[in-house]
Amino acid sequence: MKRILTVFLVALAALSSLVASDDGKIDVKVLILPKFENGEMSGDFPGEAQYYYEAYVEGGEEYDIPGGMAGSKLYYKDGVALYVTGMGKVNTALSLNSILLDPRFDFSDCYFFSTGCAGSAVGSTVMGDVFVITAAIDYDLGHHADSREMSDPSRATWFHDPSYDSSSYKILDQDLMAKIYDLVKDTELETTEKTKAFMAYTFDNAEWATRDPMVLRGTTVSGDNYWKGSYDHQNAVFQCETYNVPDPFALTEMEDVALAVVLDRFGLLDRYIIIRDSVNMDVFMNGANPEILWDDAIDEQLSDENSIEAADIFATAMENNFKVGSIVVDAILDGNL
Repeated sequence: MKRILTVFLVALAALSSLVASDDGKIDVKVLILPKFENGEMSGDFPGEAQYYYEAYVEGGEEYDIPGGMAGSKLYYKDGVALYVTGMGKVNTALSLNSILLDPRFDFSDCYFFSTGCAGSAVGSTVMGDVFVITAAIDYDLGHHADSREMSDPSRATWFHDPSYDSSSYKILDQDLMAKIYDLVKDTELETTEKTKAFMAYTFDNAEWATRDPMVLRGTTVSGDNYWKGSYDHQNAVFQCETYNVPDPFALTEMEDVALAVVLDRFGLLDRYIIIRDSVNMDVFMNGANPEILWDDAIDEQLSDENSIEAADIFATAMENNFKVGSIVVDAILDGNL
């Protein structure tokens, strides 16, 4: 009898982690979309997923998603789902599209929460900042030229093509973004002494570069091309001006506009939230150049404790992201958004 009771209680506990809608589908209140994890989902050096996994879905149900990212599972518990989409616009778009088409889940009342790390705009941001993103731009759509072939090599090397405008940028719901920013703007963020010294040395103790990290609003520019440098920074600024987005260029990453396009096609863009942290800058620092950073012989990772791009900010920035993002997720679950 005792064994039967134990089995019953275990089954009951498993069922309690599932929230079913009226039609029997699994009701998802928030879908968290990190792009990669460094190792295991729990208990080791954190990537984009780990803190959210441990806080919200660990010990819940796991689902394979047909058409999704190889090796990824959708983790679900008590109304929260998490899925590691893979990096780059194609991987993220296909992952989210596959999830939305899965008939087992009900996303009718869901918020879609993109989270991860990014590179931040020189001149206004510091490593460790966290951003509430208010618009996302596709860096790659349009026309790009090599500065060596320009008649005026000092100007931006990107040219606008309006025929791409239906997917080249997306402006998020500004009322929702304002509400979220008000919730999180005073969150205290951390940095490291090495990172502060790194920024101060690189940028000659400029006031903007030596402040402590903050929660800010801004626009993100998504590129499958992992770019860095003053020409591409100029392109990102020019793109933000061209598309007349609500906030200036703040971050560059590789996925967020693709998720926005998918959600827009499903009529869900008004429930899209992006929280990103900065782990490196969009220009070369401390004498680094493309050959030093990206040559095949160089084994340099942003998460390295002595990264020539990121100093030792990566783990701290992930903690900053979770401090801010968890406020947003909790507000969703409490019905306060």
